Amino acid sequence: MDLETRRKKQQVLMVQMVERKVRSRAQQLYEDRGQGEGEDLRDWFQAESEVLENSILGPLYRRIRIKTGQREQSKPTSDVVS
Repeated sequence: MDLETRRKKQQVLMVQMVERKVRSRAQQLYEDRGQGEGEDLRDWFQAESEVLENSILGPLYRRIRIKTGQREQSKPTSDVVS
């Protein structure tokens, strides 16, 4: 495996790890406010902000997401508040 392929795989794994943390925190926020509907985006963006603020991977994650044009995909999915 060449260096570029390895680097890309590492970036994918890092993005997936951060997104799992965001998803978990968003679920926690949803549950903490009594599982009320209609606030999923707020929960997701708050969770994303908290996770990235508290992670040494935050700057790298942001750079990768913006560079690859995936920023718009960073939003809640149906399993976040199910």
